[in-house]
This record gives sequence, C-alpha cells and structure tokens, in this order.
Amino acid sequence: MVEEEQNVSFDGPGAVLVNLLTSLRHLPPAMLSSLIVMALSWLSWFPFFLFDTDWMGREVYHGDPKGNDSVAVKAYDAGVREGAFGLLLNSVVLGISSFLLEPMCQRMGARLVWAMSNFIVFACMAGTAIISLVSVNKYITEGIQHAIGENIEIKIASLVIFSLLGFPLSITYSVPFSITSDLTADTGSGQGLAIGVLNLAIVIPQMIVSLGAGPWDALFSGGNIPAFVLAPLFALAAGVTATLKLPNLSSGSFKSSGFHFG
Repeated sequence: MVEEEQNVSFDGPGAVLVNLLTSLRHLPPAMLSSLIVMALSWLSWFPFFLFDTDWMGREVYHGDPKGNDSVAVKAYDAGVREGAFGLLLNSVVLGISSFLLEPMCQRMGARLVWAMSNFIVFACMAGTAIISLVSVNKYITEGIQHAIGENIEIKIASLVIFSLLGFPLSITYSVPFSITSDLTADTGSGQGLAIGVLNLAIVIPQMIVSLGAGPWDALFSGGNIPAFVLAPLFALAAGVTATLKLPNLSSGSFKSSGFHFG
C-alpha cells in the first residue's frame, strides 16, 4: 500500500514540476549561469511584450483609451495600430535573422552571440525609455492641444526599435536552448529535462513582470516608462553575466533546428 501511494503521488499533476526541481541537483554547474542569463533576459523582454502597443498608444501618440475626449481615444487606437505594424516589422526581421544564426554561432561562438543579443536589447530598451521621456516632455512643453497624436520623428524612431528588436529576439528563441543542449549532452539527467528547467527561467520572470509591472508603474503615477526603464538594466546584467560566466563552447556545436516561435 505504501509503495502504491508513493507511485500515485509521483504520477499526479505535480510530478512534472517535482522532476524539474529535483533535476537541478544533477545539472552541470555551468547550467546555473545559463539559467541566470535566461531569467535576466526575459525580465528585460516581458515589459516590451506586454506593453509595446500600449506604449505606442500612450507615450508615443499621447492617447488615452479611457479618455473623455474622443480625440485622445482615436490617438490611442492609432498608436496601437502603429504598434501592431511595428510587431509585423519585428517578425520580418526575426525571420530573416534566423537564417544568420548558425553561421554567426559557428564563427563567434554561441556564448558571444547570446551576450551580444542582450547588449542590443539593452540599447533598444534604453532607446524606448529615451523616446518616452522626449515624447512626454514634448507633450508637457507644447501643450495637450498640440501634442495629441504622433510626432513623425518619434514614430519613425519607435518603429526602428520595433524592427531592430527582431534580431536579438531570434537569438533568444534559439541560442539558449542550443547552449543548454550542449551543456547537458554528457549528463545523465537528459537534455529534455534540462530544457524544461530552462523554461522555468522564462515562466518565473513572466509571472514577476505580469504581477509587478502594474504596481511598479503605479508608484510613478502610471504609464509604461518605469517598466521600460528597468528593462535595459536587466538586459545589461544579462549581457555582462553571459560574457563573464557562460562557458566557452565549441563554435561548431550550434546546429539550427529551424524556426522557433515564442
């Protein structure tokens, strides 16, 4: 009876999570660095994923979805549509970049490619914070009657950032999993289980950002700027950690397995 109860407990819904957590003991030490870099990377990505179109509607177009003024509502809607177009450009760049990953990793090494992607995210997310501050400052100095709606220079700069982020995103969707597979190739715990543990470094940051971004923004009177200011700091930390802590892997170990979708 005791053995049957034990078997039932490990066959339940929580068995997968238990196996993932207990497998941490059997992973190579270098996997800890990979998990840290992955978590920091996604802490920088999720503010953009969650608020990108809202950012375009509020900070770039100065709209308000709950505004009493129909002009403000229309400006917000136009910003959201422009943000959706930016995501289209992002996806195009991501698809093209995916063909470049294998030769890049074979020439530079997967460690440097992953680190480079985080430094690019740092620059782009810092750019979103700067655009936000410039746009809001323009809103304040010129007055609401002149500032509602897009500024052409700010809109173009925003779309450029949307597009550029497609390149590091293609790296984030592929290279960390290749590195994890390479690190755990000779371990007894299995590569599949290691990938599952790596996914925890995506899910946990997503929960943190989803639950914490709203209260964090509310501390600074709302808007998306506070979350977008934190994002580049996490990206910079991820790039530095990847450069200093990830092991040097064989430049020929990366093998692309096709497209990866988030």
